[in-house]
Amino acid sequence: MMRTRPLKVALLGCGVVGSEVARIMTTHAGDLAARIGAPVELAGVAVRRPSKVREGIPQELVTTDAKALVARGDIDVVVEVIGGIEPARTLITTAFEHGASVVSANKALLAEDGATLYAAAEKHGRDLYFEAAVAGAIPLIRPLRESLAGDKVNRVLGIVNGTTNFILDKMDTSGAGYSEALDEATALGYAEADPTADVEGFDAAAKAAILAGIAFHTRVRLDDVYREGMTEVTAADFASAKQMGCTIKLLAICERAADGRSVTARVHPAMIPLSHPLASVREAYNAVFVEAEAAGRLMFYGPGAGGAPTASAVLGDLVAVCRNKLAEATGPGESVYTQLPVSPMGEVVTRYHISLDVADKPGVLAQVATVFAEHGVSIDTVRQTGKDGEASLVVVTHRAPDAALSGTVEALRKLDTVRGVASIMRVEGE
Repeated sequence: MMRTRPLKVALLGCGVVGSEVARIMTTHAGDLAARIGAPVELAGVAVRRPSKVREGIPQELVTTDAKALVARGDIDVVVEVIGGIEPARTLITTAFEHGASVVSANKALLAEDGATLYAAAEKHGRDLYFEAAVAGAIPLIRPLRESLAGDKVNRVLGIVNGTTNFILDKMDTSGAGYSEALDEATALGYAEADPTADVEGFDAAAKAAILAGIAFHTRVRLDDVYREGMTEVTAADFASAKQMGCTIKLLAICERAADGRSVTARVHPAMIPLSHPLASVREAYNAVFVEAEAAGRLMFYGPGAGGAPTASAVLGDLVAVCRNKLAEATGPGESVYTQLPVSPMGEVVTRYHISLDVADKPGVLAQVATVFAEHGVSIDTVRQTGKDGEASLVVVTHRAPDAALSGTVEALRKLDTVRGVASIMRVEGE
């Protein structure tokens, strides 16, 4: 039997995502009520510019006083889509204090200070759901928190930023340079006017922190994630990748150590074989590859951003939280029972693709091979081309600690026969 008294929802933010949330709540009100077991009512919308006309939202619901809205006491669920650290953190904790559960899309806050939000939710017996924070419409958080709760996840490898994937895809398929591909992404609305958060890996790093924390039941903050942007990737790198049967993606990689005693989280460009499922992820799409002990390999794919896709994830959380409210129950909270340390990047075992500009004369290859041997790094393949006294030497290594590989590169730079290190890139996905 359906309850007639509606569950009241406060919406914080009414931009691209927030306006879609409000639209879906209105146009699909009947379906949402049937799925939840009670109607949901938009009780207030907090915005910065109240004079702006927002189609479908009565002006009397609009307010600039977000704190007063979440502290009303009659709000059942607060949907936070304003982003950033403050005032979002204060508004969310205030909502918990006044009896509301929270649905958030705020990856930055969850990665920076998720512990505070989890603690406040637990203290007041409320829900904190955030499916939309990591991969837009792709169901990922709930499968990790619930569907795989009985399994042991060992690795999460994914493309979690649509802007960077669009740029790298264009560089790969059309031969465009980085700047040209970025301009196209901006013109199509995939890249912000200031793309730094995307192209330098900050956005993906926040998502990696969230994924690692959930997958490995340990606390991982943004500062724990190694981050490397993709602005230095060149057409020459793609040419080298193609010669290896690879392409290049900006990857978020979260791994449990082989001995199970630590975890790592990192974001950086990497070459991956064309045979790997992630290699075929095109344009602005996202995909996440999960490796679990019992379930094996799972892949989640779809649009990772945009108003409607992200709103879909928000509404899915809203339905779940409202159902919990009616049942007087709460969903899963923070799980950090393993308390595993996060290892630094230097301890991560990876492969490298290193392109060197060297003198084209006898003995160069022997000198380079000696440097690798002295640092305990085994060479997989070597390719050398050259003429007129100059040559290019491409070395692909076997797996070794990142610190050893970095030390090898520094030593190579000191050789008289090495004119320069043209590019360095990790090789993943094997």
